[in-house]
Amino acid sequence: MLPVRGQNGRVTRLARLLGTRTAWTPVGDGEFFCPGCGGDRNYQRLSGRRRFTVLGVPLLPRGTTGPVVECAACGGHFGTDVLDHPTTTRFSAMLRDAVHTVALAVLSAGGTGSRTALETAAATVRAAGLADCTEEQLAALVEALAADTGRAYEDQPCGAGLAIELHEALDPLAPHLAPAGRESMLLQAARIALADGPYTPAEHDTLSTVGAALTICTNDVTRLLTEARTPS
Repeated sequence: MLPVRGQNGRVTRLARLLGTRTAWTPVGDGEFFCPGCGGDRNYQRLSGRRRFTVLGVPLLPRGTTGPVVECAACGGHFGTDVLDHPTTTRFSAMLRDAVHTVALAVLSAGGTGSRTALETAAATVRAAGLADCTEEQLAALVEALAADTGRAYEDQPCGAGLAIELHEALDPLAPHLAPAGRESMLLQAARIALADGPYTPAEHDTLSTVGAALTICTNDVTRLLTEARTPS
């Protein structure tokens, strides 16, 4: 046992004598959602250079490391992929825009002749954060879109332009929504469509497009659209 202790002691002394040190250089900054803090924080993007040290003195270069993202609040280092996660502020804006786009798409598919559908859509959009949204605003937007593009979706399949708009609004958001959140958004859209009666073919096709953009599988889309028709 004595030789082992002596060997371990030599290893410990060598570790104190020799080592590596990383010198970090800021190469950018901004705001991000810190997984360590659990909220929006400022960050610095750092690039590192490693050096071999003797007695703590850096001597020989040992290559580069990073880049990493350093939180200004907790000091934690994270991979740069954390910057793909939207900040809380950005996520809220993405959610508001997505709900607004979905509501307009469903109204475009079913028409704006039903006051009940307009009221349901406006209430849904207001609940998502656009507090000043009114039925009249939604109706005017749907009419303006139809006049500008010549699109009328009532009793017709979801048009390519409408599908593109839905994907543009939902594709960036879907990866950051929990499954329950994606399903909730589809159910909200379904309730708008059902506010004035059963789904029209155009409404059903639009809702299927919404489900696909939210990465909900076809079987689950069918299940959710059926559930929405069933009074709670």
